[in-house]
Amino acid sequence: MSFEMWAEKYRPRSLAQMVDQKQIVERLMSFTKSRNVPHCIFAGPPGTGKTTAALCLARDLYGDPYRENLMELNASDERGINVVRETVKTFARVRTLGEIPFKILILDEADNMTRDAQQALRRTMEKYTGTCRFILIANYSGKIIEPIQSRCAPFRFSYLPRQEQDTYLKRVANSENTTLLEEGLNAIYDVCGGDLRKAINSLQAAASLGKPVDSEIIYSVVGRANPADVHSMIKIAIEGSFVEARKKLREMIMKYGIAGSDIIRQIHTELFRIDIPENMKIKLADVVGEVDFRLVEGADEEVQLSALLAKLVEVGYQLKGG
Repeated sequence: MSFEMWAEKYRPRSLAQMVDQKQIVERLMSFTKSRNVPHCIFAGPPGTGKTTAALCLARDLYGDPYRENLMELNASDERGINVVRETVKTFARVRTLGEIPFKILILDEADNMTRDAQQALRRTMEKYTGTCRFILIANYSGKIIEPIQSRCAPFRFSYLPRQEQDTYLKRVANSENTTLLEEGLNAIYDVCGGDLRKAINSLQAAASLGKPVDSEIIYSVVGRANPADVHSMIKIAIEGSFVEARKKLREMIMKYGIAGSDIIRQIHTELFRIDIPENMKIKLADVVGEVDFRLVEGADEEVQLSALLAKLVEVGYQLKGG
């Protein structure tokens, strides 16, 4: 088994290897063919290939020595105006010696930059367009000021479809001689959605145990309760057994080591899978929201979760009473 991080080991090296995001890849490939790149904003959820797309674009454009014409900055670490005035400006003003007359500067997590830094960046982008093209990467493009957005070509990344994620994970598992069971794939998708980086990291953490990767292992390594356990706890409470449901809750907290806020999210998800009338689901969703708010405000986890179970039991009594 490899000691490398699988997310880095299996990161695509060119645009042709990118997973999904077909329209975006086609547009970026047209830039490499014309050997001209505008300023860009790559926006979308984490783990969908934004940084990878920017690095692949640079590699396809400049070839193997692409690092000589590329600077990567993480704006969440270096987010102030001085970084724009010094680091960014120094890199942007120097012309490259290669065939392509401009360099590329990748600003990761650009939505974390201060407003002053963004204003300074706007002027820098304007002034050094001839020698440097900017790729801004953000989870929320709305946090980037309008003058910068208007200077950039927007690219919206979306979560990967289930089929694409499963195919990629199976390929990684086969390459690493890891047995990945179907229930393991289902659990990974339940936990990660379409976040491929998180999915690969979860798979690697589970595979490190040296056993076939099933749902139980996935939920334990990511610190999530098995949805079947949460579903069972809700059902026990609705059937009227408060003490039994509370015992099940404490068992889950001990077994998976999860925080109250995480259990609340899972209860919220499972409520909509329970077979009860919709008006009761509405009532319980409101209660879950109230308990979640109290936990955020610092209330005691055990007291609040017990109160939530009591509400579930109450709903169960109402259902029995007709």
